[in-house]
Amino acid sequence: MGRIISYVEAIREAHAQLLASDDRVFVIGQGLWSPWYAGGSLKDLEKEFGRKRLIDSPVSENAVTGAAVGAAIMGLRPIVFHPRMDFMLLAVDPIVNQAANWSYLFGGQVPVPLVIRAVVNRGGEQGAQHSQAFQAMFAHIPGLKVVMPATPRDAKGLLVAATRDPNPVMYIDDRWLYEWEGEVEESLYVVPIGKAQVLAEGDDLTIVTASHSVRLAVNALRGLSDHGVAAELIDLRSIKPWDKATVLSSVRKTGRLLLVDGGWKSFGITAEIAATVAEEGFELLRAPIVRLSLPDVPAPTSRSLEAAYYISSEKIVEAALRLRATTTIKPAG
Repeated sequence: MGRIISYVEAIREAHAQLLASDDRVFVIGQGLWSPWYAGGSLKDLEKEFGRKRLIDSPVSENAVTGAAVGAAIMGLRPIVFHPRMDFMLLAVDPIVNQAANWSYLFGGQVPVPLVIRAVVNRGGEQGAQHSQAFQAMFAHIPGLKVVMPATPRDAKGLLVAATRDPNPVMYIDDRWLYEWEGEVEESLYVVPIGKAQVLAEGDDLTIVTASHSVRLAVNALRGLSDHGVAAELIDLRSIKPWDKATVLSSVRKTGRLLLVDGGWKSFGITAEIAATVAEEGFELLRAPIVRLSLPDVPAPTSRSLEAAYYISSEKIVEAALRLRATTTIKPAG
């Protein structure tokens, strides 16, 4: 086994190696010099690379993101850091109206190599304005890529890929993953955007998810195994573009699909994938698609209500067992 580090250490290492290897890379945003804001993911980097390349900005999400968009258009490779995805909504105009559209408006002649790093930071009774995950909202936007790494290795490799991409990429990391450990290469490497990973193989059903829900699903596999159920687990890694071919290939084998997403259910990631599978692979299904997401209500400010509100490994096991026991669609032929 190779070197084992945590998810947050992998993010920090990616930043450090990118800053060291490319003078065009810089980081701008709130709390870059504060371990609390960045959760250790940028710890002491300003001491190593200087405060001209790690710019701790005022609390002005719109202005800071707009400045990063302009820097990207001028040929730099900025990473704009939003310590809470909730407050990144104040920067929707430069993200959606500017970054996502600029290259199209100029016929592809002007790239926008911008990384928008958005942190999902929820739980702990923080309530509705501090607990939101907006991946589906931004995946809806043409011209914008969205990645959500789940493992330490992907946390590093997808940040490198996002920084080297000529298009704006939203890189979403989840604070609930920061302590998760895994094998990570020391070298600077790329995890391709748009390519899912099969984390476990099985014949009974397919589980498709991303980000922190992957960790929950990995734990759920043990519970399913105790019930004699072999689930195939797919980590999407990229939300847009998402790896349709890998998902359809797995559904062709299992005939059953469970979609898990840490965002709201209506009009979300699970809805998009379910619709695509129904359109292009309905004949592969032996049972209706099951979706497990957050209820369509704001996050509560209560520990007991949070336990009911958020997805858990136990809820994934329950949904998978119900799906495995269901056969209402006859297989083709």
